[in-house]
Amino acid sequence: MPRLLLSELRHLYTTALLGLSLAAGLPTSVVAQEPTKTRFVDCSLLVAAEYPATWPTHPFPRFQLIHERTIGPVSPLNIDVLLMDGNTGTQMDVPPHSVVRPELKREKSGPFGLAWTDRIEAWQFGGEACVVDCRRLLDQAADGVSPLVQPADIEAFEQQYRRVGFGDVVLFRSDYSDRYYRPFPEGSRYIADVVDRLAPGYPDPGPEAMEFLGQRGVMTAGTDSASMGPLPNLAEPTHYAGLKYGMIWTEGATQLSQLPATGAFYVMLSPRHANGMYSETRAFAITGGKLPQRLIAAARNKRAADLSPVLEMKNPVTNPGRFTGQHRQVYVKVDFLYSPDLDLWHHTHLMDATAGTHLITPSFALPAPGTTVEYSPEVRGWLQDYEATYGARGFSDRTTEKVPLDWTCGDTRIVDVRSLAGSLPASDQPRSPEITVAHLQADEAKHGKFEAGQIVVFRTGHIDRHFRPAPDDKGLWADPLAGRSEGWAAPGPAAIQYLHSRGIRCVATDAPDIAGVDAKRGLMTYWALGSADMVAVEFLHNLEAIQADSYFLFAPIRIRGCHSGPGRAIAMW
Repeated sequence: MPRLLLSELRHLYTTALLGLSLAAGLPTSVVAQEPTKTRFVDCSLLVAAEYPATWPTHPFPRFQLIHERTIGPVSPLNIDVLLMDGNTGTQMDVPPHSVVRPELKREKSGPFGLAWTDRIEAWQFGGEACVVDCRRLLDQAADGVSPLVQPADIEAFEQQYRRVGFGDVVLFRSDYSDRYYRPFPEGSRYIADVVDRLAPGYPDPGPEAMEFLGQRGVMTAGTDSASMGPLPNLAEPTHYAGLKYGMIWTEGATQLSQLPATGAFYVMLSPRHANGMYSETRAFAITGGKLPQRLIAAARNKRAADLSPVLEMKNPVTNPGRFTGQHRQVYVKVDFLYSPDLDLWHHTHLMDATAGTHLITPSFALPAPGTTVEYSPEVRGWLQDYEATYGARGFSDRTTEKVPLDWTCGDTRIVDVRSLAGSLPASDQPRSPEITVAHLQADEAKHGKFEAGQIVVFRTGHIDRHFRPAPDDKGLWADPLAGRSEGWAAPGPAAIQYLHSRGIRCVATDAPDIAGVDAKRGLMTYWALGSADMVAVEFLHNLEAIQADSYFLFAPIRIRGCHSGPGRAIAMW
C-alpha cells in the first residue's frame, strides 16, 4: 500500500469507512483508525507510597510525599515536599545512564555521555507512536527471566503498517504494567518477585532489537514493562545498545492498549533535573482529529522549545519566603549509589512540590469539601474582604492526579505584560504590578477574543532577567519579597475571573509564581483560581523561543494527593 494512501486514510475515521475497508480486504494498518474526536490518553503510572513505584532493591530510596503544611492557622496553603528518585513510576532514561562521559576515554565513552535530562532537546520528547504488539510474550519465560522482543517483531510491525524511523516513538506493548502494577502486597509481582525469581520476567527488547531501532534512526522509544532492561543479565547490554545512538525512552508506560498502531502523538515530559541520567516523567498520547498530525510534524521537523529552567541546587528554584521560617523546602540532590563504570552517583531529590516549573491545583489554596478551616485572624480578615468583592471562596480536593491532561495542553496565547515592569514607585514595596481586566481586554482588542481551551501565558520577562545561580540569585525571589526591588507582574482575582468567563482552564507565567509578592493579594488570586476550578503553570522561561501557532504541552508527575507538582513545559509549532 503506498505511503500516500496510508497518510490520506489516516484522517478518515468514520465507522462507515472502517466497514468498507474491511469488506474490501484492506490491510489492518489502514482500518485500525482513531475516532474523529481528539482524546488524551494518560500513559503514566500513579505514584503513591503503597504502589511499587520505586525500584525495590537496596539502596534505592522509597518515594515519599510529605504534607509539610496544611491549610489552617499556620498556612493558608497546602505545601507539599517530595522525596523522589528518577526511577519512580513512569520514568525517562537518557544516554548517560549507560554511555560514559567522553573525557573519561573508556570503552563506552561517547558524546552522548553528556546528554543529560536537562540537555535533551524538546523535539525528542515526542513523536508518532508506533505500537509494537508484544503481548504474546507476557509471562512466557522462566521465573526471573525476561522474554525478549527481537528484530523480527519490529519487522513484522513494519510489514503490517510501515517502516519505523526518525520522528517515531516505538512503543513495546505487552500490557505488563496494566496487569501487575497494583498496591502492595499484590504489587510485589511488578518488580520484586521478578528480581527474586518468584515470577516470570517482564517482556523487553533485547540488545539486537535496540540496535535495529538505532540503525533505523529511531531516537525515542518506550515500554510498558518496569524497565527497558531484560532480566537477569541483559539490562545493561540493552540499555547501551540503544542509548549509544542518543536514544531516550519511557520505562513503565501504561494504557498502550488505548493507542492505535500508528497515528497517535506520544510525548514524555520530565522535570528538568541538572545532570540527570534518568528522571520521573509524565507520558501521554493524543489521538484523533488533526492535532496529533500537527504535533507529529513539529517533532519530525524539530520545531519545539523548552520552557522550563534547569533544576539545580545553586539555582533559585524554590520560594525563600519573606520572613524567617517561611521558606519552602530547598531543592537538594542526594547521592545514594556510586556507579564505578560511569564514574557517577545515582541520586534522588528532596524538594518542594513547587520547585521549578510546576502545576498549581485548585486544592493548593482551597480546603477539601466538608472540612472546616481555622485560619489565622489575619487571613480570616482577608477572606472576608475577598468574599465581599469576589464571591464565596470554594472547596476542592482536585490534586495533581485529578487534573485532566487536556486542561494543561492547548494553543498558546501569550499576553505580553513586560511593559508593567518598573511601573510602581520605589516606596510602594513589596508589591507586584497587577495584571487587570483592562490589560486583558486591551490584549483582546489587539489579538482577538480569548478562546476556550487556550493556555493563557503571561510574559513578564522576570525569570529571564533574574534567573542566576547563587550567590547572584537574590533578584529573582529574595529582593522582591523583601521590598528591595519591585515584584513581578501578577494577575489579580478579577483578571482570573474574567479569563474563567472566557472558558480558560489554565493560565501560566514566566514569573516565579502567579500570586506576586503581596501576600494578601496573592492569596486572593489563588482563591479565585481554585474557586473557578482552574489551574496554573508557574515558573516558565524562554518564551521568546515560542513561534506563531505554538501548542503548549505540560503535565505534572502523576502523584496521588499532591496539591502542586513538578513537570516540564514545552511548546511545539
